[in-house]
Amino acid sequence: MTGNEPDPSQPEQPANQALRARVPDHVADGCFSTGAIVMTGPSEFIVDFLQTIGRPHRIARRIVIPHNVMPQFIDALEKNIDLYRNRFGDPPVPNQPPQDPNARRPSPQEIYDDLKLPDEVLSGTYANGVMIGHGANEFGLDFLTSFFPQSAVSARVFLSAGQVPRLLDSLKGAVNQLSQRRQEPPQGQSHSYDPNQDFKPQEPPPSEDADGDDEDSGADNGNGPV
Repeated sequence: MTGNEPDPSQPEQPANQALRARVPDHVADGCFSTGAIVMTGPSEFIVDFLQTIGRPHRIARRIVIPHNVMPQFIDALEKNIDLYRNRFGDPPVPNQPPQDPNARRPSPQEIYDDLKLPDEVLSGTYANGVMIGHGANEFGLDFLTSFFPQSAVSARVFLSAGQVPRLLDSLKGAVNQLSQRRQEPPQGQSHSYDPNQDFKPQEPPPSEDADGDDEDSGADNGNGPV
């Protein structure tokens, strides 16, 4: 991405800070994800990015995003999907196995019982901003911590282009649930985190190909940092 040089006499804007976000060595390589689970806590959203190729399925990255940042993330993702469609057409729809409509939906606990959650991922990675880029086959999500004096990439996640609209739907659903819950009349009890109420699994079939190769290697950052 390119931008004008900042005026030294003016305070630096958060967007310019994010454009120059430092990428620590331990996050530079990033990870490829094949799906996500979105949950809502009392003050933050939790996005668990999954790797479901091979066994056991595992949570590769857990991102913790404040409530007020998520709408901006959604807006940035929508704009990048529109830019992708203008350049490459509709993202390919991932193949999904047929589902039995009468099958019982597993509970959140049952889903997480089947997922490996490494200790280093358990507490998650905080992010209050994001930069998004895309090529022909994948999207790259750079989650940021925008703190003075310099923004930094706290986690880097790659998704196949076909997974991104599903992720967007899950994020929107979580925000809608939070909005509805805030409009409910108070019942006298304190708010608590209920994963059974605020649980949006978005997991592709285990057989999905994780091919992240892209002939067009240049990231198309049509939308800047959130």
